[in-house]
Amino acid sequence: MDDIVKAAMLKWPQVPHCHGWLALDARGSWFMRDERVQAAGDFSLVKGSRVDHGKLLDFIERNYMPDADGGWYFQNGPQRVYVDLEAAPFVWRLQAMADGAVQVAAHTGAPAQVRSSWLDAQGRLFLDCDIGFGLVHTLDTGIAAVAIDASRWQPQVLEFSAMPLRFGYQLRPRPTAQGAG
Repeated sequence: MDDIVKAAMLKWPQVPHCHGWLALDARGSWFMRDERVQAAGDFSLVKGSRVDHGKLLDFIERNYMPDADGGWYFQNGPQRVYVDLEAAPFVWRLQAMADGAVQVAAHTGAPAQVRSSWLDAQGRLFLDCDIGFGLVHTLDTGIAAVAIDASRWQPQVLEFSAMPLRFGYQLRPRPTAQGAG
């Protein structure tokens, strides 16, 4: 977390959390969802405005983390901006190495080590990694197929609806009775 964010949290500790205004799609893109977009429907129906500003993207991704209940958020100064997820908290980018190994990195740029792999009914490949759970980017499915054919990964089948509970994340974090994410 950025030092400026930590300082703001100390200065203003009682800022309410924000829900529904930021979303992450299945390709690792961030979307702002103002009141008009939220009123038009769920993130699966109406995405909102894609965040393309490089420095803002870097700031969001440096300060992106989960709470104790599996709600993922971006710490924006003293405020937690909870993120609606289209598929999972991370979108994995893959790079094939000369020795046949596969390097895995999150959409945030963080490197990851694969612990297990999973397929849903749509044939989407998810990886459980040391830093969290995520979906393999569609552009990298060829690299993933080679890893599976080489028995580096042995995907198990799991219904998409069961993934959030199994891997401890929320697709749409909303306030609880205690006011948390």
